[in-house]
Parts: sequence; structure tokens; C-alpha cells
Amino acid sequence: MKPVVLLMGPTASGKSALALALAETFGGEIVSVDSAQVYRGMDIGTAKPDAATRARVPHHLIDVVDPTQSYSAARFAADARAAIADARARHRLPVVAGGTMLYFRALTEGLSDLPAADHAVRARIDAEAAVRGWPALHEELARLDPATATRLAPTDSQRIQRALEVVRGTGTPLSALQGRRSAEPLGEVVPIALLPGDRARLHEAIARRFDAMLAAGLVDELAALRRRYVLDASLPSMRCVGYRQAWRYLDGTIGHDELRATGIAATRQLAKRQFTWLRAMDALRVDPQATDPWPAVRAEVERSLAVIG
Repeated sequence: MKPVVLLMGPTASGKSALALALAETFGGEIVSVDSAQVYRGMDIGTAKPDAATRARVPHHLIDVVDPTQSYSAARFAADARAAIADARARHRLPVVAGGTMLYFRALTEGLSDLPAADHAVRARIDAEAAVRGWPALHEELARLDPATATRLAPTDSQRIQRALEVVRGTGTPLSALQGRRSAEPLGEVVPIALLPGDRARLHEAIARRFDAMLAAGLVDELAALRRRYVLDASLPSMRCVGYRQAWRYLDGTIGHDELRATGIAATRQLAKRQFTWLRAMDALRVDPQATDPWPAVRAEVERSLAVIG
């Protein structure tokens, strides 16, 4: 049975190109670990691989749901395991690549038993945030669930909302519910983490990438989605980095310069959170800025394949 390559890294670190090289070299298929690429029609702002790339190498878990729908970490874990099993059945190497760290954890460790989303409570929290601001709600969370609040930035709206939703709905802090996890073993796993050492250079790459998305038509893409679907700003899809800022631009609450500045800032915050997750993971660590990651990554995969025989 083929091993599973887990290729992790922050945004703009070169994961996609490396995953493609691995898949083409070792006869593999890519399983996307991206909570935004699952949405149909959200192509530019998610850096979704184009049709030519997907024709070269099969990709899984891209264009799974409409942007009006939700997609959970639990569903990802189930879908990813099915894609991995399917690739292995055809003697293909599963290359599980992306930057949504919660999805990686759900796949490898399982998830805590948490209450389902309560959309009514979420709507009330969103309404409060519109009046009071997310930093004020973060202060409330610090009183109700200090352990969770210390892990979150005052502007991390999605996670603050979820933590408040849980504690308000159950009376129990999220931190108290996040206990033991369990997941069926994946078999032989090759975990690889791309960790750029120069944060300033990564920030420059993030800025270039966001500018390229704007030039490619991110705003027009969102405008077309708003015409095609019944969307609102509170949907998980519309809270993705880039789309959240473009929504405000289309509504006229910010100008182009602020769209760019806030989009880049939000992407940097995302990368910061990804680094926090990655530092806690046991994996082969490669700095793609200091050296070409390909030789070390290729050797690690070859070693695993040789062990399995």
C-alpha cells in the first residue's frame, strides 16, 4: 500500500508546485487541503489550479460545494480518506497538500465531539460584532473561556464567533470540550512542512500574490458570484480571505487601496496562524527560501517507498 504524503505549509510558500512535482514524479494524485478551494466558482481568490494543471494530475476535493453551502473539517476528513483509499486502490501515491491546518488535524488525529453549528446564534453574534466590534467580543470570550481567548487574535472573527457560539449555547467553554481525539491510522505517512525562514520575504510573496489576484479579476469574480447565488457576508465562503475584503469593496464601505491593504494583512495573519500549527507538528521541515526543497522532499518520499517495497 502506497504511503500518504502530507505536504503542509503557509500560504505562498510553494506547496502547489511541489505537490505537482511529487505527483508527476511518483505517479500520484493530489488531495487538496484547502477550506476555500472546496467552493465552486471561487477560483481566483483561492489560487485554484487551472484546468490544464488538473488535466496533468488528478486533483481531489476541489469544487465540492456551492458557496451557499457549508463544508466542515469532519466532512473533509471523511472525503479525504475516501480519496486516499481510491488513489491507493489504483496504486497511485496520495499527495495530501494544502494550508488548512485544522483539516490536517481532523484527518490525522480526529476531531473533538463538539456541538453542531447554530446558525441563529451565529447571526446574533454577527449582529453584535457589527455594533460592538470583534475586539469587544474577544474581551467577552476572555471572561467566559480564557483558555480559548488567549489563542485567538482580537480580530479572528470566525474563531471568536465559534467559541462564543459554543459557550453561549452549551454553557461549557470550547476549551473544555476540546479533549481527546481519535482517528483511524492512515498507514505509512510522510509528513513534510515548508517553513520559510525569512518572514519579510514571505510577506513580499503574499503581497505579490494578492496583487496578482486583484489583477486577475478577484472583485469581478465575486460580483459574478453575487449575481449567480443568494449570498451574504456571514457565509463561511464569503469569510474567506480576499473575498471578505472584496465584499466590503463591492458594498462601497472601503476603497481599492484599503481592499488591497486589508487583504494582504489578513493573508499575513493567516500565515501567522499556519506557522503556529506547523511548529507543533512532527514533520520533515524544509525552508524553501534557504534551499531548493525538491531534493530533500524527493529523498524522503523515495525512502518511504523503499521501506514499503
